[in-house]
Amino acid sequence: MSDTLPSFEDTTDFDDADRGFIGALVPGAVTAADGRIVWDGDVYDFLKADCPDTAHPSLWRQAQLCSRQGLYEVTEGVYQVRGLDLSNMTVVEGERGIIVIDPLISTETAAAALALYREHRGDRPVTGMIYTHSHADHFGGARGILPHGTEEGVPIVAPAGFLEHAVSENVYAGNAMTRRAAFMYGANLPKAPDAQIGAGLGQTTSLGTISLIPPTVDVTGTGQEVVIDGVRIVFQLTPGTEAPAEMNFLFPDLRALCLAENATHNMHNILTLRGAVVRDSRVWSAYLDEAVELFHGQYDVGFASHHWPTWGHDKVVEFLTEQRDLYAYLHDQSLRLLNEGLTGPEVAERIELPPALATSWHARGYYGSLSHNSKAVYQRYLGWFDGNVAHLWEHPPVESAKRYVALAGGPAEMLVKAREYVDADDLRFAATLLNHLVFAEPGSIEAKEALASVYDRLGYGAENGPWRNFYLTSALELREGIVKTDLDTSNPEMAMALTVPMLVDSIAVRIDGPRAWHDDLTVDLLVLDGPTGAGTRHRLTLHNGALTQRVVTGAPRTPAGLTLTLAKAQLLGVLAGQSLQELGVGAEGDPALLARLLSYVTTPDPQFPIVTP
Repeated sequence: MSDTLPSFEDTTDFDDADRGFIGALVPGAVTAADGRIVWDGDVYDFLKADCPDTAHPSLWRQAQLCSRQGLYEVTEGVYQVRGLDLSNMTVVEGERGIIVIDPLISTETAAAALALYREHRGDRPVTGMIYTHSHADHFGGARGILPHGTEEGVPIVAPAGFLEHAVSENVYAGNAMTRRAAFMYGANLPKAPDAQIGAGLGQTTSLGTISLIPPTVDVTGTGQEVVIDGVRIVFQLTPGTEAPAEMNFLFPDLRALCLAENATHNMHNILTLRGAVVRDSRVWSAYLDEAVELFHGQYDVGFASHHWPTWGHDKVVEFLTEQRDLYAYLHDQSLRLLNEGLTGPEVAERIELPPALATSWHARGYYGSLSHNSKAVYQRYLGWFDGNVAHLWEHPPVESAKRYVALAGGPAEMLVKAREYVDADDLRFAATLLNHLVFAEPGSIEAKEALASVYDRLGYGAENGPWRNFYLTSALELREGIVKTDLDTSNPEMAMALTVPMLVDSIAVRIDGPRAWHDDLTVDLLVLDGPTGAGTRHRLTLHNGALTQRVVTGAPRTPAGLTLTLAKAQLLGVLAGQSLQELGVGAEGDPALLARLLSYVTTPDPQFPIVTP
């Protein structure tokens, strides 16, 4: 255990995590319509015991805090449901009903959270909904709050750019991110002291149905005020922080400040291990500093979309100030070191936090880490290439691995050498050698087990939740093969929320370019605005293996080979491969062009290998 750990005698976080408790969901499991369990908080009861040898004491403490579950009063009129998903759902009471902030990941957990609130506070209607930012754990449960047919007249507020960024993260690269997220959150690991104990930011992700209701009110500037159900809300836009589209906001009459996911009780990610756009820690710090000044003296409690609130104006200012310094220091020191010529891994080995931050529980690396965050800063400014030309054109993993194994004298000798490093407690290099051996000899059970054992030990020693889950999930798949993740990402409502250009882009990124190299076709989509409304013409061009698009205003300069006249719902059916006749789509030109275009669309494997070739 590091000498810089804060005092375990400080129970402030535990006191704050328990403050305002009203009632828990009993039992703590949530099921889908088919009976499948999509969330179970009761499986973490083992965290009530003392920390075992198979977990870092600091991460165990964080998991104990995050596993608390139930409805909590934040302040008069503001309530949170915590522990029913990775994120929190906040409920603000208005004149006629309630405003829901961040409806969790899944419709099932969101509905359970709303039912828990209503059990204790009454069956109040939903009169508004707010998405703090563009990550799925803050909008996916929307239909659990507003079922179909109930959203009319209910304002749904989000920061400008929300929909675009929600799509780019969850659709364009969604297959790869979903697969890696199973490692990051330990979705397939048992919940046990020697397996998954949490993820730092929360316990894990729910595995239910993801939905999305598009926003109806955009927040476009800091200082913008919106009144929902008699409740005044003042917004601060914070783009490029924890999410590309995000916002903090103040309830001035309730003296409560929502910090979204910009300030939580851990060091956050500059780049998540599941993958994402690299975040700007400099801008992140600047917006936290702005929040301190912008809302000074106007709140008595600060709460976020994860973890527990902080009470007392001065305490919130101290918290925000330290979080501000954390991201500023991380940014500036990483740049200082990279400008001295250090590479990403070298920066990660050199950088360390100042004592005042290292000994603050909320700055610990439970979710992000100083190591991979400093590498992310390097990546943001300099990219993947470290300037050493030996790294410019290296062999891919399998070919490199074969050469390393040959250099070591063969598989048996490589295994012997790796075990020597294990015995010397150099687990990092043992993992490197054994990973090469597995990639060169993927059929070797002995090599896989040796590497899995190293990953076990690295996971048990990790203070960072995603690191632990990555290590232990990798060990699981080395032993048992690829494990399917039960996460419903096929909900058609997600697609319905996308604009037509977004839908076309989601197809463009799946075109098999080499197969389409020599084809050349043009398809117009005349998408009707309504039953009797005019349509918008979207021209799709496949040329040199690239599918591009543009909106055509007025008469087209050149005719398309095929023009489809259809509603957006029909377009979804077309892109899913349903026939034009079945859908009742009007077609002018050669329908064979559509079949040709769709024939180039690939379907990625959601269970692609990660720890084996």
